[in-house]
Amino acid sequence: MSDLVHLRRGGTSLVLRLEDDRLPTVLHWGPDLGEGPVPGDLVDAVAVPYVDSVVMMPPSVAVLPQHAAGWLGRPGLLGSRDGRAWSTTFAAVEHTVTEGSVTSVGHDPENALAVSVDLELTVDGLVRVRAGVRNLAGAAYVVDRLEPALPVPDEAGELLDLTGRHNHERVPQRRPFDVGHWVREAWGGRPGHDSATLMCAGRPGFGFRSGRVWGVHVAHSGNQSISAERSFTGWRLLRGGELLLPGEVRLEADEEYWSPWLIGSWGEGLDELSRRVHRYLRRRPQHPRSPRKALLNTWEAVHFDHDHAKLLALAEQAAAVGIERFVLDDGWFHERTADRAGLGDWYVDRARWPDGLHPLVDRVHELGMDFGLWVEPEMVNLDSDLARAHPDWLLQTEHGPGPDSRQQQVLDLGHAEVHDYLLERISALVTEYRIAYLKWDHNRPLVDAGHTATGRAGVHAQTAAVYRLMDELRLRHPGLEIESCSAGGARLDLGVLDRADRVWVSDCIDAHERHRMVRWTGVLLPPEVMGTHVGAAVDLTTTRAHTLDFRAATAIWGHFGVEWDLTTVSPEELDRLAVWVAFYRDVRDLLHHGDVVRADLANPALQLDGVVSEDRSEALFRLSALDHSATWPPGRVPLPGLDPDTTYAVCAQAPGDAAVNGVSSGRVGWAGDGVRLTGRALGTVGLQAPLLQVDESVLIRATAT
Repeated sequence: MSDLVHLRRGGTSLVLRLEDDRLPTVLHWGPDLGEGPVPGDLVDAVAVPYVDSVVMMPPSVAVLPQHAAGWLGRPGLLGSRDGRAWSTTFAAVEHTVTEGSVTSVGHDPENALAVSVDLELTVDGLVRVRAGVRNLAGAAYVVDRLEPALPVPDEAGELLDLTGRHNHERVPQRRPFDVGHWVREAWGGRPGHDSATLMCAGRPGFGFRSGRVWGVHVAHSGNQSISAERSFTGWRLLRGGELLLPGEVRLEADEEYWSPWLIGSWGEGLDELSRRVHRYLRRRPQHPRSPRKALLNTWEAVHFDHDHAKLLALAEQAAAVGIERFVLDDGWFHERTADRAGLGDWYVDRARWPDGLHPLVDRVHELGMDFGLWVEPEMVNLDSDLARAHPDWLLQTEHGPGPDSRQQQVLDLGHAEVHDYLLERISALVTEYRIAYLKWDHNRPLVDAGHTATGRAGVHAQTAAVYRLMDELRLRHPGLEIESCSAGGARLDLGVLDRADRVWVSDCIDAHERHRMVRWTGVLLPPEVMGTHVGAAVDLTTTRAHTLDFRAATAIWGHFGVEWDLTTVSPEELDRLAVWVAFYRDVRDLLHHGDVVRADLANPALQLDGVVSEDRSEALFRLSALDHSATWPPGRVPLPGLDPDTTYAVCAQAPGDAAVNGVSSGRVGWAGDGVRLTGRALGTVGLQAPLLQVDESVLIRATAT
């Protein structure tokens, strides 16, 4: 016996087949199929011809693929009870259907297991799926893998995911969706700088504005696997879950383990896929609601040189240009004059700060800014009082704590004493210094991450403990904001974003590099949670030189900040920076609530990004030249996402209009007094691109008339 369930929300239809001996099977995930129940004939319409057997030609694949059901690909559940109970078959499956969700529980009495699947279709048209397994026997059951999957149709013939490295995150890569298994794994206790971030499959050539595409993301901050699998029988699956080390999940009697949520979205182009994720995130109760404060971070201004006079002068200049939050980065705690010592000793260094941080914090508050502080709670230097007193508090194996990375090791939060110490110390700092914001760093990948009390692998427990620590800090200190930084952009998944208000996209703030990084990180994350800063004229990591206008026009495309020694800046540049800070504060409501759009331009030298208000009454676009154009002039650019039947006044937007309204005023006809055109004309015919030099931008404002 089987039933069809049609979940329909946010422009998405999810059609499930529910059988009394099988976990749910997806018959359709994608475009809305319309009102009313899906006719039962759909089962016959998509039925696979039976030739040989269910093994050689499986008629369906459940969202947790089962080896015992004939699936010859990667099983969704792998585990055993001392080598037995490794093949799961269900005597019965119970399904509970509510508005927008299905919960299914499969019972395997012979193996004494209960296996569950939760499926949700959010009001934004986003699919969330996770799986759970419960041990019903007295003997322990070890889970090796629990990995749900979502099928995509045959038209999804091309894959896209992301890769990268430190200071060069979020590089897109494409390949055909061939028969086989394309797997991206993270083994370093975090998604990593080379994180796939999403696994997308779509019509070959899909872009931001066209080509139907599906994508999944693993909402988890530890080891993980995300993959695309195409079987010789024709099935195409996007799948993902936690990557478990040997013996990490050992279920005693009546204990249960749940996989992370696998988040699935689709769209006619990546912009629509992305919009569903952004709207889902913005609806969460923990999503930041207040205006995103312009901040200054001290790292690239002073590094470890915490000179009081310099920092006070930096705070004065920050306030003068309109900064609203002052963040003191690394170097404030005990013995921390370089990166070799002090991590773990979360006490203010009295040798350099005899009165604590109070003189700086008090002045920051007097200037009308709130105060933020850098911490790296999960890490420890061997040259620290903490490591000397508690060597057993480090993650390690019988070989010791493993190789140094960035002069540091990792604290084992699986120890209750470690968790309690960190909670007490950070909480005390937040209270004493009225800290509004923590920049929470995580610079070292986890290698040889063993729990010293048991000798077992400890990444799974570490990830759960980090979540618990963040949650408890926020519970103790309502309103406290947390930024997730991980040597830049190595931990910006939706798992950490359930307890963080912002992520650091990369340690590289070169404006040229940030165009790519923010664009591709933004497929998953909305602008208001991506940290984007104005750096010095010559970038610290790439040594590229850029104008202030280009750096600032890049930085407003997220949660705007400054990371620059303002005490060395000319009065003219300070005045210009103040104009940009004021502009960010004026447009952040649009930038942080509107829909992100990105044009697929014919000219690869150009990049156009935009944000359109949800009612489509206004929009802001940024057109940038990132390379030399093969043609001159460089051609037309469309303005996507506008209402086709609304007329818009379009003009170059100050202060980002210098490239077209400066010494070469009038290069393009629309830049001076502007033009009035319908959204259809702007999206189809577009505007003539101005004669921009490499690494030069112009902002374009469109307002409904």
